[in-house]
Amino acid sequence: MMKAMKEETTEMKQIHDDKDLICSLCKRCDNIPEKYGEKITLQQHNLTVHYFCLLMSSGICQRGEEDEDVHGFLVDDIKKEIRRSSRLRCMKCKKVGASVGCSIKSCRQMVHMPCGLEQEFIFQFTDLFPSFCKKHAPSQSCVSSPSLPLSCSVCLEPIEPVLSYNVLKCPACHGSWFHRNCVQHYAHSAAMFFFKCTLCNNKDQFQQEMLRMGIYIPERDAAWELEENAYEDLLQVYQHCDAVKCHSHKGRKYSSQSGYFEIVRCKLCGSRGTHRKCSNLKLYESDWICADCKAAVEGKKSVPLPNHVESPLAVRQERKRLFKNISDLHSSLISKRQCVPATSPEVLMDLAHQISQQQSTEVLVEDDDGVMEAALRVLRQSDFNPCCTLSVKFSQDKHSNNIRNQRRFLRRLVSKLQMSEIFEGPDGSKNLALNSKALRDDLYFEVGSLLALSLVHGGPPVGFFSPALYHSLFNYPTNYRPTLQDLGDTAFAHKIRQIAEAKSMKELRMAMQSASQYLEAAGCWRKIRELSEKDMLVEDVLNFYLIIRLQLPLQRFREGLRTLGLFEQVQMCTEAFHSVFCGPVERLTAESVMELFTVRFSEEKEQQEKENTTVHFWKKYLHECEEGRCAAPLEDLLTFTTATDLAPSIGFHPTPSISFFSSPDPSCAFPQSHCDANHLFLPIQPSYELFKKHLDYTVCQFSVMQDI
Repeated sequence: MMKAMKEETTEMKQIHDDKDLICSLCKRCDNIPEKYGEKITLQQHNLTVHYFCLLMSSGICQRGEEDEDVHGFLVDDIKKEIRRSSRLRCMKCKKVGASVGCSIKSCRQMVHMPCGLEQEFIFQFTDLFPSFCKKHAPSQSCVSSPSLPLSCSVCLEPIEPVLSYNVLKCPACHGSWFHRNCVQHYAHSAAMFFFKCTLCNNKDQFQQEMLRMGIYIPERDAAWELEENAYEDLLQVYQHCDAVKCHSHKGRKYSSQSGYFEIVRCKLCGSRGTHRKCSNLKLYESDWICADCKAAVEGKKSVPLPNHVESPLAVRQERKRLFKNISDLHSSLISKRQCVPATSPEVLMDLAHQISQQQSTEVLVEDDDGVMEAALRVLRQSDFNPCCTLSVKFSQDKHSNNIRNQRRFLRRLVSKLQMSEIFEGPDGSKNLALNSKALRDDLYFEVGSLLALSLVHGGPPVGFFSPALYHSLFNYPTNYRPTLQDLGDTAFAHKIRQIAEAKSMKELRMAMQSASQYLEAAGCWRKIRELSEKDMLVEDVLNFYLIIRLQLPLQRFREGLRTLGLFEQVQMCTEAFHSVFCGPVERLTAESVMELFTVRFSEEKEQQEKENTTVHFWKKYLHECEEGRCAAPLEDLLTFTTATDLAPSIGFHPTPSISFFSSPDPSCAFPQSHCDANHLFLPIQPSYELFKKHLDYTVCQFSVMQDI
């Protein structure tokens, strides 16, 4: 009876090639697995659907087991989704039945899944299977000018190196370009185990980028591995004597089981052979190298393709050997190119060349508390261009110094972003928080974009990312594992810490019971038989809480960081940017401030002596500031000179400098600054006491005026 039931179930689920069967969701009969997924028919329920139409439908989820109904999608749920979509009209074909909507909640575009492909929708086959319309779809950016001519790395046909929906590139080497259809066919054939960049062989980063750009990668072995008798020809071995003179009376293809007329194959390529007698080999000798391989090893000539390779195995071996040489050479070039040292200020300065000094975007700010609102207001303008200079105006500020206002604005903005609702955790070590409202409003994208804008436009270091967040975004360090410190001081962290600190099975079970809701939500509730298993349990919970559940926020955050090409550059220099994003930001010291400034001396020797004395006053003043013996801290002193209390990640341009001036009445000589040029004018004073008094007064007065 059980056998009959199993046969009946198998009969109910069939993948049909019949063109007359129409998908109940998209109303199309096409059967193209790489585009629409397998077409599945449940005969008993008179129901046919494309698998991708189900995956991408906005109103259905997989509530059953993998072997139930249609891969876990229950029949009742499918019918409800069909009824729901029957009231929605597709923006492409104008017919009802549109089951797929853009994942950005404020966007109302609805389509059938196949219509979405024609409208350049991006369907991401990961996590919650989000869909994005053309307006909100993720995009790639090109960090360098490609060399021409270029061809698609799959079909080898010419390709125009302009990134678009139909033209993609590898994020690792930036040298491989693909037609979308070509890379999708390649992914469908190679599948997850063999799908990698055809040029640099990068697998993890390449697959992640292709998934982000809507390429479906099946979770199975490669198609050629699944073919029956696909490797039958591998049973053949090369059997041919290639000696200049063959002594075998039975011909070059004859090989005895042993003795002088047994064919011995080249131990390097396997695609050349010789009888022992023909190459004067002893009966016990089995290691033989053909002339071509010997010449290549000795560096005398390149390896030619054999003129008479007869078996399929020999052809494959030869091609594999040649391609490996090419791949090894290319890999060495790539590694050399990527190992060229590049500092974060150098990278940011290159990105800043995109900013136009002729065009500006006006940013109106009410006060310091309204900095983030002003930034979001500008970012949401339909004509916003990140390449325009920011012209910042504070409504209560009577001064119109744009450099000072811009630096003040960016400094306050980074501080406000750190306190944003999308972050959680201790100060200086924040993780992304899961916030449904922020997802609906696409705030993750906007905050990522504002951070990128700040860094490229000359803002301060971010400095508040936790190592876990930086690793999740940029995969650096590559072997990083989330720790309990990444959670901060929360109720959840306290419960997980109890599990980690349990010293007996009784304590562990009690801790697990206390945290059962969290463990069940993370899919980590399981039986623990040994105390040592708690470490793996804690690691799984941390991985879920800090990475897995945040995939959609992380994705949108990355998209925002791609503004002005920042994300791609950080990926290439992850070590250099680690200190820019992760805290703590180094506090100012007397030595670090002295290193920032270049001293400009006069040409007259008599004047130089007075200026040298003032330099000694300056250094002494900095050390007293650091020790707290001055009225003004080092941060206020730097703000007075450069309009910021932190050195920008991009560095100061121009370099901060000091020059001197003399006054007939030293008692009225006060320091001056020109923040546009990062320049400080110091008065030549007869004593350190007067120098310190005037500098303290000037900096404190400036600080008070800034706070008003």
